[in-house]
This record gives sequence, structure tokens and C-alpha cells, in this order.
Amino acid sequence: MAPASVWFTKQFPEDQWVELINRIDSKYKIYLLGGPGDSDLCNAILNKTKNKNVDSLAGKLSLLQSCALMKDAVLNYVNDSGPLHLASSVNANVCAIFCSTVPSFGFGPLSDFSRIVQMEAELQCRPCNLHGYKACPQGHFKCAKDIRVEQLVKVLSEVES
Repeated sequence: MAPASVWFTKQFPEDQWVELINRIDSKYKIYLLGGPGDSDLCNAILNKTKNKNVDSLAGKLSLLQSCALMKDAVLNYVNDSGPLHLASSVNANVCAIFCSTVPSFGFGPLSDFSRIVQMEAELQCRPCNLHGYKACPQGHFKCAKDIRVEQLVKVLSEVES
């Protein structure tokens, strides 16, 4: 899992990452990936989760090491950000979470097994920007908060079958 993004509005909320991790069977080893600047977020998620089969590797792996780990993962959960493209570059199984941006911008996953998860309802302010913002311009961040964790869990069941 790569929970961070340079742009806040492209980032699935911290508490929802925690909820997702808590819903994943502990038979899976979960690694939180990211750069050195993502360590605080990854550690915060790690400290809040009840799942004990999680480690943060944020800031500990090179780009190539991260790609190798992603390639062999059962599934990679990523925002619409750099790790999405890393997963695509090695044809890794990926679930791409789109919050304020939309796949029709042309930056979606390219892997053989790839799924896009986004809010199910229409939102007039979405997409708000090509790259995102440091905060939701409308102040509600519904584009992320209205994504249901069940949507993400379903993708794991699809890759398993």
C-alpha cells in the first residue's frame, strides 16, 4: 500500500486506510510504501491499525526495491500518484484510488490486473484540478470520504479468484 501523495486531494484519507487495513485478512503481509517524506503518514496509519501484520517501509527502500516489492504483491493499493505508475511499469496487480482526479485524464493504471475505485455518485466539483490541491476547495472532501472501504476490499477478492 502506498497511502501518500504530494497532493492532499489525491490522497485517500488516513482513517480510511486504517479501516481498509483492519478489514484485510491477517494472512496477508502488508507493507506501507513511500518516500522519506511519507514516513509520518505511514507510521500514523501503522500505529492506528489493529492488524499486526503491517510494516512501514516508507523511506527505507530505493525506487527499484519498491518496484520489486510491488511486482510480487498480491495487490497494490495506491492513490492516483507516482506509485500507481510504478506498479504499471512492472505490470503489478493494482487497485488505483481516484479521489479529486478522474481516470479520463489519461493517467490510469496499465497493468493486466488493474481496478479503479472512486466514489460511486456524481459530484459537481469533481474533478477539481488536473493534479489536485493542498486542501479541498469546497471544504468537504467528499470525493475521497465517500469512497467506501468495501469497494477496495472487493478488489482483493477479485484478484484472489
